[in-house]
Amino acid sequence: MTSISETSPAAVMAAIHPALASALAKQGYETLTPVQNSVLEADAEGHDLLVSAQTGSGKTVAFGLAIAPTLLGNSQKFPPKGRPLGLIIAPTRELALQVQRELGWLYADAGVVTTSCVGGMDMQKERRALQQGAHLVVGTPGRLRDHITRGSLDLTDLRAVVLDEADEMLDLGFREDLEFILAATPEERRTLMFSATVPRSIAELAKTYQRDAIRLTATAASERHADIEYQMVVAQSHERENAIINTLLFFDSGSAIVFCHTREAVKQLTTRLADRGFAVVTLSGELSQSERTNALQAMRDGRARVCVATDVAARGIDLPNLDLVIHADVPSKPDTLLHRSGRTGRAGRKGVCVLIVPVRRYSAALRVLDIANVKAITRGAPTAKEIDARNRAQILETAAAAPMPESGEQEMVAELLSRMSPEQLAAAYLRQQYQTRPPAEYISDTPLPDRSGRPRERDRERDRDGARAPRERNERDRPRDMDRGREDMTGAGWFTLSLGRKHRADPKWLLPMICKAGGVTKRDVGSIKISDGETRFEIVAQKVDEFAAKVARDGSGEKGVTIAPANGRPAASRSSDTAPYSARPPRQRSVEPRRSDDRPVEARAVETRPVAPPHAEKGPRLKIRSDRGEKLEQAPDLTPPKERPHQPARLTRPWKKDKPKAGGETRSSEGRERRPNANETRKPGVKPWKGSAPKRGGK
Repeated sequence: MTSISETSPAAVMAAIHPALASALAKQGYETLTPVQNSVLEADAEGHDLLVSAQTGSGKTVAFGLAIAPTLLGNSQKFPPKGRPLGLIIAPTRELALQVQRELGWLYADAGVVTTSCVGGMDMQKERRALQQGAHLVVGTPGRLRDHITRGSLDLTDLRAVVLDEADEMLDLGFREDLEFILAATPEERRTLMFSATVPRSIAELAKTYQRDAIRLTATAASERHADIEYQMVVAQSHERENAIINTLLFFDSGSAIVFCHTREAVKQLTTRLADRGFAVVTLSGELSQSERTNALQAMRDGRARVCVATDVAARGIDLPNLDLVIHADVPSKPDTLLHRSGRTGRAGRKGVCVLIVPVRRYSAALRVLDIANVKAITRGAPTAKEIDARNRAQILETAAAAPMPESGEQEMVAELLSRMSPEQLAAAYLRQQYQTRPPAEYISDTPLPDRSGRPRERDRERDRDGARAPRERNERDRPRDMDRGREDMTGAGWFTLSLGRKHRADPKWLLPMICKAGGVTKRDVGSIKISDGETRFEIVAQKVDEFAAKVARDGSGEKGVTIAPANGRPAASRSSDTAPYSARPPRQRSVEPRRSDDRPVEARAVETRPVAPPHAEKGPRLKIRSDRGEKLEQAPDLTPPKERPHQPARLTRPWKKDKPKAGGETRSSEGRERRPNANETRKPGVKPWKGSAPKRGGK
């Protein structure tokens, strides 16, 4: 590994190619970053490089300066466009387009022609641009391989290849594509690999496709992300989204990004933030290129202040003034943590990185931070009181920094003062400021874990015999039920809430509303009694005055819902006024017989039935009723009719004497249908028989 030597600024600027010096001067470059200085070392000129530098350290300009002598030589201008001279490979579309823009202004005075080949864009348009010729081609691995396979990208004259974010490309599964592209390049090319980390896979790839590569490390491990302040916000698992909202409100960042693991998590969190009034956009792999471009442009223009993205989709994006990064999910790898956090604290700016850590994931978060060699501050999620205090300070600071009214505003200011008092103007300004700030979410009191009590370190002490030493009991070993008890409600105050049973009021969402409105915890809330039109609840005596003052000042926090002090205790329910239901005593079984021998047994009356009619003995027993349901005085005669002997059907053949009917069929004198024989001759005017008789009622 080659370390960075101390070089004077004048010597570094003299090492820059003359064709690029004017472009850097136009952009206001007076000094270069460590990674840019390292690639301009005399030992690195003309060699293959494996550069390790953190995200946001100016790597794009660094490899632009490094390959300039290889592409231009001693010339100030590029030759006429033709086959590409340089190839830059990036993992994502956004990073590739960003690299194209950076190289465009860096090589503008040299007359460079660049083109991009990225997924999600029109491939035919890219193919026509390659046929017209270009000096530099920037693209993603998959699309570049497609162009090489189709023959639209010829790498015969290639002089330099740059792999930007090489470790991320390997993590995304582009190893086969990279090997295919590098195999299609000339052997005498110059290969440069830039990566935030250098794992074993990157070292093996460099050993295979680089010749005598020089490894440069722009930042020491102890100085990694020195401009970023790391914080771990410990919260309950079910309050993770509330902790994210309160963190955004507490820092009040002009541009923030929130990372999630999956697309579904991005959708859910985006919907929640939009409902709470945040200007939020989304970045995920399912968006089209135009949608992603519009989202990034909204962040750059200030129309959106929060971007919720997945790690892959946000790879390589450059958002200006991004000063807050929130990890909604704990990163599983240290490299992922460093890549995500590198979105802020770029180019010497300060930034804050917040990890939302559930209590059960605290040890895993500590392990990731230890491997990444990053120190973080452990704290709880910002509460409503902290956010309110910060909002008050910002409102006062903004009002104090307001300049005096200008000449064009004097008339309007005088009119306002004549119509309204200064107190009314201040109240209107205060309400306007609070309307633009979403209310804070309720966060329960979560005890911060002790670093010495991590699962991977506790219970490690053993006695001499090898048995596990008994662990001393502390506050964390208490049963959970001991922490769930409520405060003593002696002398508690009662309040009314304008939602009742007819509004489908439910304690599940009434309790968080009450806690958020009054700035109390669930332990400070006693009984909740829901009636038809309102709800009454009690607050512990120590918090009654504070609760009443906050509700009178800020309201309930929900539109159309009011909270006010109640007059005395609520009336007891109807069920409480009545005597309690007494359980029926168990039945005692007596050993004595039920019927005593001394008690005479009464004779049971014998029921006499009427004699059945004589016809009922012969036939079935039927109810003697008329069709209308009335009883008949006399039973009808139900004697079955006499059976007649079976007689075969009588067949007649006087068909010749019958007259033909319409439709071709004939009928005998008895009205039966008859089918004529095939040998019989039909009379003139008679239609042939169809094989079926007409339906009843037909013609």
